Amino acid sequence: MTALPSPVDGGEVAPGFASLSPDDFKAAFRQHPAGVSVITADDGSGPVGLTATSVFSVSAEPPLLVFSVSSLSSSAPTITASDTVVVHLLGSEQLHIAKLCATSGINRFADTSIWDRLPTGEPYFTGNGVWIRGRIVNRMEAGTSTVIAVHALESSVSQPQAPTEPVRAEPAAEAPAPAAPTFSPSFDGAPLVYHNRTWHRLDANSQIDD
Repeated sequence: MTALPSPVDGGEVAPGFASLSPDDFKAAFRQHPAGVSVITADDGSGPVGLTATSVFSVSAEPPLLVFSVSSLSSSAPTITASDTVVVHLLGSEQLHIAKLCATSGINRFADTSIWDRLPTGEPYFTGNGVWIRGRIVNRMEAGTSTVIAVHALESSVSQPQAPTEPVRAEPAAEAPAPAAPTFSPSFDGAPLVYHNRTWHRLDANSQIDD
């Protein structure tokens, strides 16, 4: 495992190079939107899930992607120790999965109706539009995080569903109680984006014409 220099006394990573303060660094990156992903893995100790905005592709040949895991995350030990992971690239309809895997102190896999295991054994969320299964090929310590490189082995990409006209029904004499939210397997192709500590839906309304 390769390690990058860690901060030393005086806030420097190396002599003569002053560091930006953590607050200023975070403030800058709050202006940088990022796609939302969930990483799942199981090293034999049970399934874990982690919401991440650090996933990006680095190569198509060979197919490689990278993400980072904070050492403060409860999922970090399992993910870093696993041989393989599943990376879910979330659409806006999977916001509840992003929130689920970003919430501390809960069993993220308690609801067995929303996840399953692949034939190769990895846990994954069944209703997601896009996922990639891959093998971890490199780990690099960077500050308080571990940067993980993954060689993609297989993927599943659902085709976006065409929008349908809403069905209008006559108003009932007594409106029924609203149904509890359920995990929808539908996929409309609108990515989930995180920007300035808020969730966003990326769709045609955000397109900028050339």
